[in-house]
Amino acid sequence: MEARAAITVNASPPAVYAVWRDFERLPAFMYHLQSVTWLEERHSRWVVKGPAGTTVEWEAEITEDVPGERIAWRSVSGAAVDNSGVVRFRPAPRDQGTEVRVDLEYSPPGRALGAFVLKLFGEEPNQQIADDLRRFKQIVESGEVARSDASPDGGLTQDLFDHEEASPLDEVTA
Repeated sequence: MEARAAITVNASPPAVYAVWRDFERLPAFMYHLQSVTWLEERHSRWVVKGPAGTTVEWEAEITEDVPGERIAWRSVSGAAVDNSGVVRFRPAPRDQGTEVRVDLEYSPPGRALGAFVLKLFGEEPNQQIADDLRRFKQIVESGEVARSDASPDGGLTQDLFDHEEASPLDEVTA
């Protein structure tokens, strides 16, 4: 399966890259990601929430890391979810911030059956990435994910994230 999404963030490419590159903070905006733990310089362990309260984990390695421009990765051999991808950070036209583009390829557990189950539970990959990028934009630009009790999912979305007092990201102000 392939998934792609892009968004423009109002910050410089080095600042946006720095926030994304802090992998242990990715669960703050990636709804299905439970945790990322560094194992060594280029290797990490990823734990994601699956359908029906399950979790899936695997190890991944960074295959390319160009500060301020792109980060590429792939799962290591034998991973529960074979995946690879790249996140690119480009200056937006007319000095309007940074275009962030995510390209992801993966094989869910059970291959075709896994893909069917994900869609059955409403877990469309392109929409997931687009939603994650919108939350990422909010974190970079305001330091928090904005939620409202007045929105249709307001009560539900309050429980999606740990609630912490907002604090500006030093890297974004640079």
